[in-house]
Amino acid sequence: MPCIPKSLASVGDKSLLELLVLQLRSQGIRRLVLCTGYLADQIESGFGDGRGWDVEVEYSQEPHPLGTAGAVKFAGNHLRDVSYFLVMNGDSFLEVDFGRLIDFHRRHGGLVSIATLQVEDASRYGTVFVDACGRVTGFSEKTGSGSPGRVSGGVYVFNREVLEHIPEGPASLERDVFPRLLDHGVYGLDQPGMFIDIGTPEDYARAQVICAHLYDVACRRHDSGPYNAEDG
Repeated sequence: MPCIPKSLASVGDKSLLELLVLQLRSQGIRRLVLCTGYLADQIESGFGDGRGWDVEVEYSQEPHPLGTAGAVKFAGNHLRDVSYFLVMNGDSFLEVDFGRLIDFHRRHGGLVSIATLQVEDASRYGTVFVDACGRVTGFSEKTGSGSPGRVSGGVYVFNREVLEHIPEGPASLERDVFPRLLDHGVYGLDQPGMFIDIGTPEDYARAQVICAHLYDVACRRHDSGPYNAEDG
């Protein structure tokens, strides 16, 4: 079987990345920056300039693996004209109202806002601790304990200033950046909808069963309206 990027894994008759693009477009976000690396040509040949999805796609192809934070920093040249932008993981799908998350970010005035959710087993994700005001107070690594907890849904809003806090070279948002930004303001907003992480066999199998529902969620419009934000 030929190798493909994880984001191009099929969910029904569409790739996960196409579902993410549809989700952004349906909520009025039209300019996307796709961070690519291994097998980047497959993504670029599949999505081109984005006109087939009524969006504008630019690519930031990392020269070598840079991790989740390094990839965002490397894409900084595409983000010069924005004060904040959305960042999404390419291997998970979260039901989220982007406008509500952006409003939350603006109101709280921090550098980072994280879309969070409660799960029955937080052991494979690590836990996010949030106080009564929505401010993130800490993180814990994966424990393997199988306990419930609050985790990151892989969708964020960043002020552009965050790029200055990301070190050069390979780096992880979760391990190397977010813990160092707590004093600058990191906030979490719980999401009540579905979450699929295709990096686990169980969730990938579940995604095939509910693919029609995932498509409906991706294409659902929200009342919050369009925002001039980027998908990093």
